[in-house]
Amino acid sequence: MPSTSALPKIGFLYLDHVLRFFDKSNFKGWPNKIEQVTYHWGNDKQRFINEVKQKNIDVLIGNIPATAYETFREIAKALPKVRFVPSLDTQFANKSKENVTHFCQKHDLPIPTTNIFYEKDDAFAFLAKTNYPKIIKKSYGPSNYGGYFVHKVDSEAEARALLAEKKYYPVYVQEFVPMLADIRVMLVGHKPICAFWRRPPEGEWLTNTSQGGEMDYQKVPRQALDIAVRASKAANAEYWACDIALGVDGNYRILECATAFAAFPYVRDWIGQYLMWDLSNGAMKRPIVPLYNWEELGKISSSMLRTMRHITFGESTPSYDCADNLAQVDSQLFPLLPIELREGLEEWPSHIWNYQDNYVPKVKKIGTCGPSFRT
Repeated sequence: MPSTSALPKIGFLYLDHVLRFFDKSNFKGWPNKIEQVTYHWGNDKQRFINEVKQKNIDVLIGNIPATAYETFREIAKALPKVRFVPSLDTQFANKSKENVTHFCQKHDLPIPTTNIFYEKDDAFAFLAKTNYPKIIKKSYGPSNYGGYFVHKVDSEAEARALLAEKKYYPVYVQEFVPMLADIRVMLVGHKPICAFWRRPPEGEWLTNTSQGGEMDYQKVPRQALDIAVRASKAANAEYWACDIALGVDGNYRILECATAFAAFPYVRDWIGQYLMWDLSNGAMKRPIVPLYNWEELGKISSSMLRTMRHITFGESTPSYDCADNLAQVDSQLFPLLPIELREGLEEWPSHIWNYQDNYVPKVKKIGTCGPSFRT
């Protein structure tokens, strides 16, 4: 156990009305007191900054929802000595689907062909000439909220009617990819620690379990794991999740990725153990999570998995009688890695990438100005 004085002071970042991803039980064995600070929305930025300073917090752990992302960009700048986990750059994809698209395009990660429009006329011009079907999504936030803000349109008329009703801004349009299923991959330290298929009901296209999709954990393909690892490394993410579509054409495409995702308590325990190992510079125990563990754990009922805590695995050693080297293959294939600190550098500065708030509408001739999508 390292000296308690050598460890950074941890604080949990909470927000009113937002479900908490971590609590102290996920950091079992951390020897020092863990602080917590809660952001109360409204005009609370300076008070929050002052509280973090007053509690001498070195590391602030927690996901930031889309609606607070730009505020916390400003808060992070006012707290340059505080490490945010995940970093604000890592959480760039949490804010919106536009950001997921920008992230994947920059890092050459496979995604469906996507068009984003901030002008009504540009969107309608595209919708008038494109091929159908298309997918139109609400962009804000990384998640599609169980599929309820994802819409398949089969014609220009359907697209116009949908946008007139929903008033989504910006207009986020993707090619419709007929898919066999999608695959969710969760990673810690760039290592896949859980993965499962989500398959649509017969005759349907949405895979979300809230809309009848089915899950199974068996034989997740290596190609999907490789893509998820590439995305996690590109984001420099302590923890990460990708939803990856397997198209009927055999190609894999990222649908969503973020640090914000639903996870059973034992997965949050693994993340906490990893963070303690990373923040202690390896002095605390490194979690051991065998590759494809999910194939066995997935045989347990979900009601049981929701209650299981602090699942641990021992270090596997090769057997002399059969020369088993699977443990070595596992660690070499997807090793658990510490995070590379990138102090003083911003990959996604808001003055460039905050299109949602900073976009300046095109100047239009007098008498032709119509209603904006922005609400």
